[in-house]
Amino acid sequence: MLKRYFYSDSIEIFCQKPDMEILGELSSNNLFALEQTQRDSWETQIKLIKGLFHSTAYSGQIFFEYSIPRLGKRIDVLLIIDHVLFVIEFKVNETNFHNHAIDQVWDYALDLKNFHESSHHCLVAPLLVSTHARNSDLDKPITIREDNLIDPICSNSNSLKEIIDKVISTSIGNNIDSLQWAAGRYRPTPTIVEAAKALYSGHSVEEIARSDAGEINLNKTSNSIANIISWAHDHSKKAICFVTGVPGAGKTLVGLKIAINHINKDDNLYSVYLSGNGPLVNILHEALARDKVQRAIDEGNKLKKNQAMSEVKMFIQNVHHFRDDCLRDLKPPLEHVAIFDEAQRAWNKEQTIKFMATKKGVSNFTSSEPEFLISCLNRHDDWAVIVCLVGGGQEINTGEVGISEWIKSILNSNPDWHIFISPQLNDSEYGAGQVINQLEHFQNKKYLNDLHLNVSMRSFRAENVSHLVKSILDVDRQSAIETYREISDKYPIAITRNLNKAKKWIRSKARGSERYGLVASSKAQRLKPHSIDIRVEINPVHWFLNEKNDVRSSYFLEDAATEFDVQGLELDWTCVTWDGDFRKSTLGWSHWSFRGDEWAKIHKIEIQQYQLNAYRVLLTRARQGMVIFIPEGDPEDHTRKAEYYDPTFQYLAEIGFPVI
Repeated sequence: MLKRYFYSDSIEIFCQKPDMEILGELSSNNLFALEQTQRDSWETQIKLIKGLFHSTAYSGQIFFEYSIPRLGKRIDVLLIIDHVLFVIEFKVNETNFHNHAIDQVWDYALDLKNFHESSHHCLVAPLLVSTHARNSDLDKPITIREDNLIDPICSNSNSLKEIIDKVISTSIGNNIDSLQWAAGRYRPTPTIVEAAKALYSGHSVEEIARSDAGEINLNKTSNSIANIISWAHDHSKKAICFVTGVPGAGKTLVGLKIAINHINKDDNLYSVYLSGNGPLVNILHEALARDKVQRAIDEGNKLKKNQAMSEVKMFIQNVHHFRDDCLRDLKPPLEHVAIFDEAQRAWNKEQTIKFMATKKGVSNFTSSEPEFLISCLNRHDDWAVIVCLVGGGQEINTGEVGISEWIKSILNSNPDWHIFISPQLNDSEYGAGQVINQLEHFQNKKYLNDLHLNVSMRSFRAENVSHLVKSILDVDRQSAIETYREISDKYPIAITRNLNKAKKWIRSKARGSERYGLVASSKAQRLKPHSIDIRVEINPVHWFLNEKNDVRSSYFLEDAATEFDVQGLELDWTCVTWDGDFRKSTLGWSHWSFRGDEWAKIHKIEIQQYQLNAYRVLLTRARQGMVIFIPEGDPEDHTRKAEYYDPTFQYLAEIGFPVI
């Protein structure tokens, strides 16, 4: 088991041990150059905490610098006393209680409560200690939430002991077994941004992603792909892998892990993670560059952001930029391993030829996107591996071909390639169509169960959210009712006709830096009367990454992100704003597009499927819960008749979603 802290002892031994000995243990476990400010801070914390126990008989355990890999940070001090787990963040010499510091200790406590098994049923008390603050929360009432998590309490040095006494004396619970608590498994479900930062900073998948017994997990899938890469390298073979997974199962995390782990400049080994999802690529670039600069600062070094960005862009690229580079330079690409995320969204031959002629001025292009991308890796004389990460029901753009074109390209043009395939690719959800049957007589194929990720990790509170959404969109009312009953106590969903109530609900649910935001269909043209104008493009980097005080961030609940902005990403809480473009009718779903000054019915099956998938994306973005806003309509506005909205609202209400 990985050691997650720099120092730990019973409170009794801690109080007896010399300060310098404790400081020595802390220093020896610190991997970075020890700054004087850090040493001074530890000395202050040691003296302050020892002072708490001189006149008390409290017993328990203390931990210094307890690791939170999902957040890439460490908790200053954890105290287990009787039935309470205290999470303490010290701001030495600080005179104020800043909001970002309150969110920080919130986040630590929430991480333990949600992802550390031994903490699930503990009373968790987050404390922010600004040592030189004049005031504290000593006289304020203690608020204990339903999940046994106390709202953060602010303290100065003088009131810390009294606050700890107050929490212990005014609450009840079973005493915590310190050894059992420390042995508990940490099973986080990070967002893709959190996971990318943790992987890039050196954490393993085991540290940042849960591994449930009996389930195909990320580690097995990653190891299976790594074995295929090793086999291809050792035997000078070329291989393509198809990895399937339910929405939110961690396909992108697998892809990033493979890309990061298979870069070794000494051995001339390069990998690249490729995605046609522009917002996702830009967000990952910015998040990793910011994080790399901040880690350099924390380690006492300096790093320019453009340098950090350049390094990040080496292994995370927009697939279209990669394609353009291969058009300009006909030599083999630098990379032997290419991971294509959302491979089912690659363009068919017609769309690719049209784009290359009109946008790139290439009139003699004759390939589909998969066929050309395979040909780029096929330029290597020795070996190459392509990893296709395949989601189901995610095609939302014209010309997105599903997975069939990749298989056709191997069968028709690259028969010497080896195919490693998830058995679930046979499922119609993954768009392989009839072409999958043609693999029956293809010799170089192998089915591997480990290439399927069958459990959604996006919602750590309820794994069946994707199944619920599928039932809703399939108009399988009974299945939706039963699934919602199973998850309702873990994953709150509410519906409303009032947008202000929706915003109030979502703000009341989010704690710490949990991210929330408005999402809407790209065809939701008649939400403008509610100050939601989807024609105003958001900057996804600002929307997803910036802090609460930035009006461009999702937190302000002013700008709505569309399915194109949020696909492949997630928030903790979402407000799904549902317009008249996608309406419940007696025959199922009715599809509409707003043109000029009126709604026009969509008849083309392909476009209807894109629209249904758009709502699938919107309804599966939230990790912890969502509120769905469906307008009441306006009898004075022929474009917003009540009949456009009421059947949808009634259908969702019949499933059992509470109305607010």
